[in-house]
Amino acid sequence: MTLTRRQILGTGGGLVAALSLSPSAVWSGEIVEIKMQGRDDGSQVWFDPIGILIKPGQTVRWINLNSSNAHTTTAYNPENFGQPLRMPKAAKSWNSDYLLPNESFSVRLMEQGVYDYFCIPHEHAGMVGRIIVGEPEKHGWTEQAAVSGDLPKEALKAFPSVEDIMMNGIAWRT
Repeated sequence: MTLTRRQILGTGGGLVAALSLSPSAVWSGEIVEIKMQGRDDGSQVWFDPIGILIKPGQTVRWINLNSSNAHTTTAYNPENFGQPLRMPKAAKSWNSDYLLPNESFSVRLMEQGVYDYFCIPHEHAGMVGRIIVGEPEKHGWTEQAAVSGDLPKEALKAFPSVEDIMMNGIAWRT
């Protein structure tokens, strides 16, 4: 069987895409991208990946790839509509405002710890995510991630565990 140049390039591109968010890439200092996605009919929405491990000082960029919905990435922080604090106290809060399809928003996370975030219009649908910066198990931050606060039931069910993210470097939506 002879492969064409197009097939070889296509296979190589797929391999590069599959490896783009591997744990080693996450720790390499590159920008980590989180996709905002959903079904065209709006019946399901999600962040992909839903959990990620990065190093301090790394940049996270969210991009809205959902052609039929606007989304936000908003830190769980009292500065954002009185939400419970689900991130390091010393860390800077963020709120992207509404991102239309193909728009993006970035933050650079400096403080080590667990950062939980949500999409304002879709939090009740479980559109939440978790970013771990550094090594929270060495600093006792896993307890913070277990605190429920006043979050919607679907949001609480959607968070990946700190242990899964630490073990794999990444957590995909289930």
